[in-house]
Amino acid sequence: MDVHLILAIFHLFLVVPFFLYVGFMRAATPDYVFKGILALGVVLFLYHGYKAYVRFIASSPRLWVNVIHFALIAPLLIYIGYNEKNTPRPAYELLLITAFGAGGYHLYNLIHNLNNVAE
Repeated sequence: MDVHLILAIFHLFLVVPFFLYVGFMRAATPDYVFKGILALGVVLFLYHGYKAYVRFIASSPRLWVNVIHFALIAPLLIYIGYNEKNTPRPAYELLLITAFGAGGYHLYNLIHNLNNVAE
């Protein structure tokens, strides 16, 4: 199975609903979820920072994926996880925008990959 198909399914069924949940629940989100968000943000920051470096050295055309995760998504998650219930509204709004964007992008990729398999 194509790795891009697996990533699209993973983001559509796990990441997007999780971001939507946190974005809609805001300060009503349980404390342990904020700790998980913080840990996830740190892991994403380290992993995608490393992958961005490797892809930069290799002049990979997919470098942009890691840069977005490293520079935008991971810091947002760290910020929300660190501030917990004191997180200001704009951070949650940005998380919702990220969720909707990721949902649209990965739904498009899923449909595109499935159409290519059918041909």
